[in-house]
Amino acid sequence: MAVQISPSILSADFARLADEAARVEGVADWLHVDVMDYHFVPNLTLGLPVVEALLKATSTPIDCHLMIDDPDRWAPGYAEAGASSVTIHAEAAKAAVRTLRAIRAAGARAGLALNPATAVDGYEDLLPEIDMLLVMTVEPGFGGQGFLDIMLPKIARARTLIDKHGGEIWLQVDGGVSAETVERCAAAGADVFVAGNAVYGSDDPARAVRELRALAERA
Repeated sequence: MAVQISPSILSADFARLADEAARVEGVADWLHVDVMDYHFVPNLTLGLPVVEALLKATSTPIDCHLMIDDPDRWAPGYAEAGASSVTIHAEAAKAAVRTLRAIRAAGARAGLALNPATAVDGYEDLLPEIDMLLVMTVEPGFGGQGFLDIMLPKIARARTLIDKHGGEIWLQVDGGVSAETVERCAAAGADVFVAGNAVYGSDDPARAVRELRALAERA
């Protein structure tokens, strides 16, 4: 499938989120929103009210990544609010199949995220229940971390399992994605790329998105 770039607003100016969303509108495929609750990860960001406000401020589809405890309770609400993609963590979900189906039933794409230490093989049976598999390439919780090269074989393994099962499952990577790492991720099999500092740390976020896309496509 085609390369997709999802700029993460975790690296944007939280006081100007509508303006920051506008800076990548028309060039980004998604706007990645990291929801953190200070329980599942040691950071606190934003929640459903901010996502609802952002949905009114941009035409770019919203890609919600829920790094929270009890996603079974909260995830469907993000899909019902209008998020186009909602991803839950395998490590946090207690009823993953039910929750993934509820996300889909509410009209969003359902994603499953795996922390760096979580093996992908243990979740092969869930592939029919998801539209996207997210391989974390840093420990979740904070932006600006360095890319973990040891995740490249895991990305490749995930691509093998996805191809084995067929269907339209996207393979997303999140963490340390930049001009220096995006080609390696693409070569390993990823096709959706979350980039925070690489986009919003740039003087021209739209140009940064175009450059990341060109590099990924070259791989």
